[in-house]
Amino acid sequence: MLTHPTLDQLHQLGLAGMARAFEELQANPQGGELAPAEWLGLLLDREIAERHDRRLKARLRFAKLRHQASVENIDWRTSRGLDRALFQKLAQGGWIEARENLIIEGPTGVGKSWLACALALQLRF
Repeated sequence: MLTHPTLDQLHQLGLAGMARAFEELQANPQGGELAPAEWLGLLLDREIAERHDRRLKARLRFAKLRHQASVENIDWRTSRGLDRALFQKLAQGGWIEARENLIIEGPTGVGKSWLACALALQLRF
């Protein structure tokens, strides 16, 4: 099989993830044991995963989040009037699927931006 023309065609079609997976499968001695349908499935899985990762990175870059916050790092001991059960429910993302809006309000310095970034990074749609 002609490897280089196949790789060139994959790159020409914009299938860089498939091209990388193809090279890895060619180099792997167990790759020859796979059926053509399994090869194709692995190539498609890699392409889909890489496209999803690229879109996620672009959305996070476009969002310009100011904090690298996470829901797991919320300090619940601080008295900011935050309902833990409600916030955990928000972190599950049902409100996004229902196309509802969220407004986080409170006095200056209580961590509204940090909480918003934590939700954004948790939900990463």
